[in-house]
Amino acid sequence: MSGNAAHYFVDRHVEQGREDRAAFREAAGAKRSLTYGTLAQKTGQVASALVRAGIPREARAVMLVLDQIEFPQIFWGCLKAGVIPVPLNTLLATSVYDAILQDSRATCLFVSEELWPVVESAARAASHLTHVVVIGDAPEGTANFGDFVQGCEPSQTVEASEDDVAFWLYSSGSTGQPKGVRHVHGSLQATSDTYGAQVLQIEPDDVVYSAAKLFFAYGMGNGMTFPMSVGAEAVLFNGRPTPDMTVQILKDERPSLFCGVPTLYAATVALLEQGTVPDTNLRRCISAGEALPEDIGNAWQKLTGTDILDGVGSTEMLHIFLSNAPGDVAYGTSGRPVPGYEVRLVDENGAEVPVGGIGELLVRGASAADGYWNKRDKSRATFEGEWTRTGDKYELTPEGRYIYCGRTDDMFKVSGIWVSPFEVEQALVSHPSVLEAAVVAVRDDQGLEKPKAYIVLKQELTNGLADELKEFVKEKVGKWKYPRWIEFVEDLPKTATGKIQRFKLREQT
Repeated sequence: MSGNAAHYFVDRHVEQGREDRAAFREAAGAKRSLTYGTLAQKTGQVASALVRAGIPREARAVMLVLDQIEFPQIFWGCLKAGVIPVPLNTLLATSVYDAILQDSRATCLFVSEELWPVVESAARAASHLTHVVVIGDAPEGTANFGDFVQGCEPSQTVEASEDDVAFWLYSSGSTGQPKGVRHVHGSLQATSDTYGAQVLQIEPDDVVYSAAKLFFAYGMGNGMTFPMSVGAEAVLFNGRPTPDMTVQILKDERPSLFCGVPTLYAATVALLEQGTVPDTNLRRCISAGEALPEDIGNAWQKLTGTDILDGVGSTEMLHIFLSNAPGDVAYGTSGRPVPGYEVRLVDENGAEVPVGGIGELLVRGASAADGYWNKRDKSRATFEGEWTRTGDKYELTPEGRYIYCGRTDDMFKVSGIWVSPFEVEQALVSHPSVLEAAVVAVRDDQGLEKPKAYIVLKQELTNGLADELKEFVKEKVGKWKYPRWIEFVEDLPKTATGKIQRFKLREQT
């Protein structure tokens, strides 16, 4: 049997008589849909079209595609042809697309019509591109997606090893320029067999909605590979996942599984607390991207009756490897290792950190990436044999749970004691006036590092609130950890996946 992931996730369902089951449907009025049988046919046509266009095996096909039914057609069609799809963040600047197109040396670009204006100049300047395929109206020099596949008979899925590189993802760039992360075919089923089956516990009758988009490793698992692993259905939404739209989708599309990020949960909780909580079909919710504040988890559970399983994953590990689990939820922690993964904490010298200490989290599991593209030194620093460095600082509790302390680059010491920005942020967002908070280190007049907080409020600023918040944090987490400076802002810089870009805040100080 082929190790090509497209066989397991697409062709297998037809072979086993599930061709009439719903695979994908579009939300918010679009209402296009795909069955597993139609998906198998259309992915085979994409594979044939790539061969007809002369796109060779192992060439890169960049995907700048919204969450729409063409996304799975193109992604799995590429895998069937042995071409390497490279889904990209749809919210980047033209200059970043230019850098990625040059770095990946992509031969083909698939792009949603709505996104063509931002990538056009980069695409026309990319020396390696031979084909640009637009989903929608095709400008001069490009091909329409329907025309690209027109007349192609579905091709067979090419043989591949589980260790063949299947696709790339460019890291979200929470600390700088994105890096091309190469993943193998076997990693997709590895995440489905571990987190998907044993933590999310997805079932064939589930309907999944992931606010995190398919270009994101977290969203790809939630909205594509996990439902496809069991023949379930995914709801796709190609717009911005605002709190209003999220509530509307939960109400109208009635997903049983909802996959969000902390910033969206926080904003949605604030919305629901002001109005009526709709009737939903939710049986399970999950969160990743950043650690979920304890108060948000408790508030969501109280409002919806459904726990949020907070976990941590990475582009390098493809999905969540440390998580709370059904019946084992402790808000304010990232839970325990997902079955199939091992983790450990080490200090700056690589020595094991004892219980109660803070160290960098290392993880070992079958879904680890094959390395970074064209970044050998970075690959060697991140992938140490079977272990992958996450760059996250954690504390291990006596109960065996892991508490997020911050990115390695975000941690700092006050009076010789480590301070976790996340711990201070979590204290701040538990105040009824605070929607979001980010904390960074700033040097005072004596050159010593102290916390500074950037805060987004739920309502208008009131006199004395800054002093009130300082005292609030002192009471919550300790007198030396309170923010010496507080700046109220309209919003916080984030990646498209919801991670706060603290390095941008540090650059402002």
